[in-house]
Amino acid sequence: MQDIQEYSAWRASIAAALNEYRAALGSVDVLDAATTQRMAQAAARVRDDRLSVAFVAEFSRGKSELINAIFFADYGQRILPSSAGRTTMCPTELLYDAAWEPCIRLLPIETRARQLSTSDFREDASAWTVLPLALDAPERMAQAFRQVSMTRRVPPEEAQRYGLYDPDDPELADALGGDGLVEISQWRHAIINLPHPLLKQGLVILDTPGLNAIGTEPELTLNLIPNAHAVLFVLAAETGVTRSDIEVWRTHIGAGPGRIVVLNKIDAMWDALRSDEQNEAEIARQQASVAQQLGLAPGQVYPVSAQKALVGRIQGDMDLFERSRLGELEAALLHGLIPQKKAILGSALREDLQALASAQTSALAARARGLVEQLQELKSLRGKNQNVLAHMMRRIEAERKDFDAGLLRLQDARARFTKLSTELYSILDMDAVARQAETVRMALHASRFATGMRAPVRAFFENVRASLDAADAQVSEIGKVMDMMVRGLAAEHGLTMSPPMPLSLALYRDEIDAVEALYVKQFGTATLLMSSRSTLLDRFFDSIVSNVRRSVRAANADVEAWLKVIMVPLETQIRQHKEQLRHRLSSIQRIHDATDSLEQKIAAFETSQEELDGQRRRLDALNDAVAAALDDAPLREAA
Repeated sequence: MQDIQEYSAWRASIAAALNEYRAALGSVDVLDAATTQRMAQAAARVRDDRLSVAFVAEFSRGKSELINAIFFADYGQRILPSSAGRTTMCPTELLYDAAWEPCIRLLPIETRARQLSTSDFREDASAWTVLPLALDAPERMAQAFRQVSMTRRVPPEEAQRYGLYDPDDPELADALGGDGLVEISQWRHAIINLPHPLLKQGLVILDTPGLNAIGTEPELTLNLIPNAHAVLFVLAAETGVTRSDIEVWRTHIGAGPGRIVVLNKIDAMWDALRSDEQNEAEIARQQASVAQQLGLAPGQVYPVSAQKALVGRIQGDMDLFERSRLGELEAALLHGLIPQKKAILGSALREDLQALASAQTSALAARARGLVEQLQELKSLRGKNQNVLAHMMRRIEAERKDFDAGLLRLQDARARFTKLSTELYSILDMDAVARQAETVRMALHASRFATGMRAPVRAFFENVRASLDAADAQVSEIGKVMDMMVRGLAAEHGLTMSPPMPLSLALYRDEIDAVEALYVKQFGTATLLMSSRSTLLDRFFDSIVSNVRRSVRAANADVEAWLKVIMVPLETQIRQHKEQLRHRLSSIQRIHDATDSLEQKIAAFETSQEELDGQRRRLDALNDAVAAALDDAPLREAA
């Protein structure tokens, strides 16, 4: 996993360059609230960046063994339980969060009866059962891992309440056993917090249950699988593509960036009565057949033996590992995944860096302009008498009063800004989202058929989009008010001021569109639309609402942060200009009173100019150092 380690080192170099840049900005007093927020945002992008890989397959295809072989062979044993039959009964995430001790967090299956998605429970620590992991006791650790395969038998009414059984659905009716009970997973979701080196570097692994669970757990359909940076669709070499495989491929995965098909268990096709060439030819035929059925090129299907790869790595048998062909899959996975993730993170960080450079340039330019004006003013005093000095003092005082009067004239614009800000908060009202969701939920319950959910859900999405569009228009109006204030001050007083920081909510509108597209795709088939599984439809709607609520909440957070800092550059420039006027008046006053030497003041300002030039060069070099880290280039030594 050298690629992931190099990716982690790349992020670390960026974080170090950002920290040095931030310290330098603070040392020269240009780290205002807006710049601080942008710097914190960039640092958070690097710190919280994750690489998510999802493994999807029917049970007994060897998903867990494949995860063990690719990521955990260095442990010298199986980390995830892997045996014949179903070993992963609930969606299981493997990650590392330093805020938690090594443990397994398990969400009880009973939470499916509540109108909340798995995501809604993530921040509710009380909802989870937590089992500590004894890292120095492999047997106890293995016992804890077996929790992901735990099941229990419940009455059909209880399973139906969780959306896991429907007597009218032929695919689920067989779940009823001879004892009149239904077997269900004991847990809805599992999060394994493990301080493994790869997980500590930001890797997140998702091990999914069988394909049936993908249709019954909305979190997989709407969040975890679509948002994974890579999805490995695992098939068994001896069975090829089944009918359910094709349905899941078309409905939930499909061809695209980061989507890889794995033909596992090719060792089952190693026939001792055939030559190696004949065995390879047979595997190639199965590979071509699978590719044709899924609409892929044969090179997009990777035949492997996860079990032989794991054994080969643990026992140091490189011949066996080579024969398992896992190396080809690993190269395809990481060589495609890492560059894609670097491009996404790098693009976002370059935007942050450009905004930081613009704010830095603007702040230092205003400071430089003030120094130049004061220096020119002082140099013009050479040989002037007391009357001229007194006249200049009166002129600066008049300039200061005129500037204060101009600020008073801005009060109307400030009042308009406040009014628009209040209206913006009311547009992005979380309570309104909850009320709309409840209206849709009532409409769904009133409908006898699943087709009756189309119009209410469509209206729900349209209402949310309308709110985001209205909020975006309000943001634009606030931007115009701010621009008017900036232009007014710049024109009246000759200030050099940056335009207001922009904000767009288009990202969140795109997120809403993506959620709706997934909903349409999930419920676009006649089978699902005519399904009587109302409980399952409720669960999917709960997940839809959770996704929408999360997007609107994030939009609210962006708006709140933007409103807090959009006035900061303007207020900073006003404060600095008033301070410059005060300094100019004070300097001339001291010279007038003969308490300070004119030449000493001129020399001091010339020294300040030199220091400012040095600060600018150093900050430019540090900005370039962050950019160089993004480009994997050697960091230029800050001057």
